[in-house]
Amino acid sequence: MRVLLQRVTRASVHVGGEEVGRIGRGLVAFVGVAQGDTESDVEYLADKVSNLRIFPDSEGRFNISALEAGAEMLLVSQFTLHADTRKGRRPSFSAAASPQDALPLFDALVRRLKATGLNVETGRFQEHMLVEIHNDGPVTVLIDSADRHLARSGRPKPGLAAGAAESQG
Repeated sequence: MRVLLQRVTRASVHVGGEEVGRIGRGLVAFVGVAQGDTESDVEYLADKVSNLRIFPDSEGRFNISALEAGAEMLLVSQFTLHADTRKGRRPSFSAAASPQDALPLFDALVRRLKATGLNVETGRFQEHMLVEIHNDGPVTVLIDSADRHLARSGRPKPGLAAGAAESQG
């Protein structure tokens, strides 16, 4: 699963002219589910997103998490996060999970984030959405659950066989 986070002062999402979600200060999370993603990807991302320190403290340093800041969250499903643009001029989305596989994992992520106490709004799955974002900073961070087994050097963490991290994503 991939989540593209944007720190915002406010955001909203509309479907067919109707506002279906709105938040104030917080995070917009564009969520892309890949083939083979599981509940463990959901657990990892829910923890990472809610605890990632990307809000500024009194000195302007990124030291405050969404939970600590009392941030709001707007989750928007976005299969295009798994676009493969390596060949040709038209992206391939074959790595993205099918809607019937993606929806339960997207919903599980929403439930897990709501369980933290954060106010969580959503767009509408598999609908054309207009998302209005007032990016704060701008701050934009990409999190890929497939990267959780990699150390900062890009190598697998100790205890994982060489290629184990690649085969899991």
